[in-house]
This record gives sequence, structure tokens and C-alpha cells, in this order.
Amino acid sequence: MTTVLVKRPEPARATDRTAALLRAGRRRRNRRATVIAAGLAVLLVALLTASVLLGGIGRVDPADVLPAAFGLRTGLADYMIFQLRVPRALAALFAGALFGLAGAIYQRLIRNPLATPDIVGISAGAAAGATTVLLYAPGAFALGAPVAAVTGSVVLLGAVYLLSYRGGIDTYRLVLVGIGLSGVCTAYTNYLFTLADEQSIAIAARWMIGSVAAADWEGVTTLTVGLVVCAGATALLYRPLSGLTLGDQLATGLGTKVARTRVGVLLVGAAAAALATSVVGPIGFVSLIAGPIAQRLVGEERAIALAPPVGAVIVLAADVLARHAPVISPVPTGVLTALLGAPYFVWLILRRGPGATP
Repeated sequence: MTTVLVKRPEPARATDRTAALLRAGRRRRNRRATVIAAGLAVLLVALLTASVLLGGIGRVDPADVLPAAFGLRTGLADYMIFQLRVPRALAALFAGALFGLAGAIYQRLIRNPLATPDIVGISAGAAAGATTVLLYAPGAFALGAPVAAVTGSVVLLGAVYLLSYRGGIDTYRLVLVGIGLSGVCTAYTNYLFTLADEQSIAIAARWMIGSVAAADWEGVTTLTVGLVVCAGATALLYRPLSGLTLGDQLATGLGTKVARTRVGVLLVGAAAAALATSVVGPIGFVSLIAGPIAQRLVGEERAIALAPPVGAVIVLAADVLARHAPVISPVPTGVLTALLGAPYFVWLILRRGPGATP
């Protein structure tokens, strides 16, 4: 009797090795993402601590600083720490996270690093709405500014979408239309300045540059609620949004509601940018650079999750430097983010080459 040995087919072994390599690569990426997320968390805690402690600390008893940060002191310590510094630090953190989230989901949706709320005009629409309330109804600014900012951003988003839609969204047209309508909103805001009194103009001008100096607990509450809602909506839209990266036809074939997903992502990004703008002003370029930094750190798949803490680090660090850096301080926070973001934007344009579209 002859014994026949049956060998396992070589293709099967190759498939198993490929699957094992893919699993190992995924584990490495997960470990890397975990380590980077932990590092960002530590950096955020350090920046929050520096933001609260630095600047005029000699006027407050060091023993009162920590209790005052939790609202357990009265008098000067409560005012300096709990009423001024803690809201400012938290506003910078949450606003940066919202800007980072808005930029990352726009860049993922349109598959272009230029398509952020700053560039396509959403932030300008939010600023126009909030400035209207700031100049002509300052008493209602805390409540009315978020509503006006979201309204302005949604109106501008609708105009950009309609004017750039030609059987689909063309990135080149969307960016150009957004830049054009952003100019219209800026002209409208400048016109409002000509009608306002000097005191209102001074307040609005500083806010328009982008500053967290006037942040209070009402603003922090607005930003907190906005971040929770926008992050939750992004989590619900993440899977269909990932499907859109395959192209509209393939995504439709896989069951993705393309039009509904695109509109939902655009609205979430507009709301995130508008709420942040309503509290701290249009701090420029954070939404432009947070997403690409996150993508370089953990890859495209996890960039949306990491973009909010990256944006928070950028705004918090810029605010600490704006208050305490030698020579240049004190300056509004938006000045430093612009100094960082504007060269990056120019570099991004130049590296795409003469034949590339935005």
C-alpha cells in the first residue's frame, strides 16, 4: 500500500504570511497611535498647567493656586485663577480641538489639504455673523454669537455648495468659490466696522484677529457642548465618510448614502468651526495644519481622531507664547497661529506644482 503525502498549497501559506504581516503592521500602528495619544495628553496637561500658573503668579499665594483652580477660594485668588486663567486655558483647548476636527473632516471629505473652513470661507461666514452681534447687540453676545456664527457659516456653506456643484463637487471650483465668498463676508464685516463706535471697533478688532483673552465660563460651556456634539456626529459619520474616499460610484455600490454623508460632514465641520469662532474669534490656520500633522503622526486612517488634540496643543501653546514669549508678547493668539500657518499654506501651494489643482 502506497502512502500519499499531501502538501499544503504554497498559495495558502503565502496568504497566511500576508495576513500575519498585515496583523502585525496593524498592531504596530495601534501601539504607535496609543503612545502618541498618551504623549499628546501629557503635553496638554503641561500646557494647561502652564497657562494657569504663568503670568502674575506673585500676586496670588502659591498655596491658593490649586484650590482656586477648582473654585475653592474667594477674593483675589478666585478672580485671578478661577474667573480668568482657567476659562482662558479651557477655551483655548476646546476651541483648538473644534478647529482641528473641522479641518480634518473637510480634508478627508474633499481629499484635499486646502479644503478647510478657513480657506473655503466657512470661518469668514461665522465671523460675519458673530461680528454683527458683537457690534450691535453686545449685551446678547454670549448667547447670540454662537447662534449668529452657526447661521452665518451654514448660509455661506450653502452658497459655496450650490455655486460649486456641477453634477458633483469639484475641488478646484469649491476652493475658488469659497475664497470669493470669504472676500464678500470680509467686506461685509469691514462695512460694519465703519458704522460702529470706537469702543466697539477696538473690541471687535482684537476678537477678529483671534484671541482667547476674553473667554469666560459661558464660552467654555458653549465650546464643551459643541465639541461633544460635533465629535459624536463625526463618530456616526466616520464609516460612511471613509467609504467616500473610494470614490462616489464605488461608495454608492457599497451602500453609502453619498449625498447625505457629504452634506452631514459639511454641516458638522461648519458647526464646529463656527462655534469655536463665536467664542475665540477666527484663529487662523489651525484647521489647516492640525489634520496634516495628525496624519503624519498616525496615518490617514486615524488622523481625524488625533486632529482635535493636535489642534488643542497648537492653540494652547500659541496662547502661552502669546502671553509670555520674550520680545513679541503680549499679542493676540491668532497672530502666532498665522505666523505658523501662513508659511505652511504657501509651501502647500508651491509644492503642488504648476499643473496641479488646489
